[in-house]
Amino acid sequence: MNFDETDKKLLLLLQEDCKQTTKELSYKLNLSVTAVYERIKKLENLGVISKYVALLDRHKINRDFIVLCHIKLTQHKKEFVLQFEREVMNLLEVTECFHVSGDYDYILKIGVKDMEDYRNFMLSKLTALQHIASTHSSFMISEVKNTTAIVL
Repeated sequence: MNFDETDKKLLLLLQEDCKQTTKELSYKLNLSVTAVYERIKKLENLGVISKYVALLDRHKINRDFIVLCHIKLTQHKKEFVLQFEREVMNLLEVTECFHVSGDYDYILKIGVKDMEDYRNFMLSKLTALQHIASTHSSFMISEVKNTTAIVL
């Protein structure tokens, strides 16, 4: 898909703050309100903009203990992979899950209150999932970069 410079700027502005009005965006892009509205609708209809969300401050909601948990499955059978993926979707503490290549099969990003909360999560939820051979957890020391913006 090809985007002109105006589309690229519009997408960046929306990623920075999607609550900006079309009037505010039109001023920043030097376009009419109608032109901005039509561009946004086009990008939504094409699926470029898939949804609008509110990003929460982890510290203010007491979910600032971040864990990257590497998971190995017992086998790579299709049914084991699909079952694990279905089950992990129901774990509210897991904010991201990636099926990866290399020594591990999955990497989970988990947000909990503290180490005790993570231990409870491991014992009561994660280890209850079937077909997990091993886990390896790494704990975030500090956040160097965290962005949801994709620059075209």
